[in-house]
Order: sequence, then C-alpha cells, then structure tokens
Amino acid sequence: MRLNRILLSTALVVVALVVQVTVLARLHLPGAVPDLLLLVVIGLALVYGHTSGALLGFGAGLLADIAPPADHATGRYALVLCLVGYAVGLVRPENGRLRSATVPMIVVVVAAIGSTLLYAGVGSLVGDTSARHVGLTGLLFSAALYDLLLAPFTVPLIMTLARRTENDPLAGEGPSTMGGGEGAYGWLGGGGRGSRIGGQRTGLLGRSARNRQGRMKGAKRL
Repeated sequence: MRLNRILLSTALVVVALVVQVTVLARLHLPGAVPDLLLLVVIGLALVYGHTSGALLGFGAGLLADIAPPADHATGRYALVLCLVGYAVGLVRPENGRLRSATVPMIVVVVAAIGSTLLYAGVGSLVGDTSARHVGLTGLLFSAALYDLLLAPFTVPLIMTLARRTENDPLAGEGPSTMGGGEGAYGWLGGGGRGSRIGGQRTGLLGRSARNRQGRMKGAKRL
C-alpha cells in the first residue's frame, strides 16, 4: 500500500480502538459491544478494495488481539477482520464512490452478523464457548443493531477521508489512472493533451529553425 494509505489507516484504526476500549466497552450495553473497528475496516475497504481491505483488517484485528483488556487467543480477531475486509472490498465500485447509502448499510449489517459468527466459530475451535452461554442470537441482533446505528456517523466520514488519499496527485495509482483516463503523470506519455501541445510546439520550432536555416543559406549564396 502507498504511504498515504498506511498513515491514514493507522491513524483511524488507533483512534477507533482507543474509543472502543475506553468508551464503547464501558457503556455496558446489553448483548454485543458496538464495533467501531469493524466500521473503520468497512469504510476503508469500500474505497481501497479487497487486497488493501484484507491487509487493513488483519492489522486492525491483530492490534485488537494484543491490546488490553483482550481475553482471547491472539490472531482470532485478526482472522475475522481479514476475511471481512477482503469480502467488503469485493463490492467496491470501480471509481470508489457509492451512489446511495443503501449499499453501505447492507454491508454493515452483513459484516456485523458475519464477523460475530466467524468470531464465535473460531472461538469454538480453540475451546472458547462463551458465545453459547451469552446467547448467539442476542449477540447477532445487538451487533447488527449497534453497528447499523453507528454506521451513518462513521462510514461516510471514513470513506471521504480515504477518497482524499486516493486523489493525491503525487500517488502512482488511483482513480485518475483507472478506467482508461489520463494519469497523474499522463503528460509524460505520448497520447495525452500535453504531448499534443508539446508536438505542436516542436513542429513550430522545427519550421522556424528550417526557415532561419534557409535564409542563412540564401545569404551565403549571395
């Protein structure tokens, strides 16, 4: 990933984790805890795509696994968010922009339910049966509800910030270099507007040079 993506993603993940641990986890809401870290991964994956989404999800999940007061096996949530980031990135539009809010809200609900099921499933493989005692149905409903209520205030903002990094003119890739359009460095190529202007200037300079050369030769013949 590019440097601007890494810096923005790291800042958003750290802020989300701090808010989730120090604020959301202390609300003691019934059922699941609102997953702000999941919403950050969703917002970034909807702009960056499935590869970056998987990498960001793994990094964010691993940070949550080792940050106190984590009480589960290291790598458990990293696997969950890695898979969620990859899957969410697959529905990313080509230009990174969504025309309606329906798709992100559906993605949030599906990701909340899917991440809860994956987390419980991985926990059962390593001997953690706490989801059975709490009640899986209540966890699924509360996770989807809390994340859906929190999504309108977070996901659009995250996507806006991520699109700004994609529009960086110093970046080597992004929307300006996709879809057959001219890239940020298109003026160095042979098919852009800049090359046509340069060709016209070269032609004018060439004709002027030839005219001057002709006048000089005529002077010599005299």
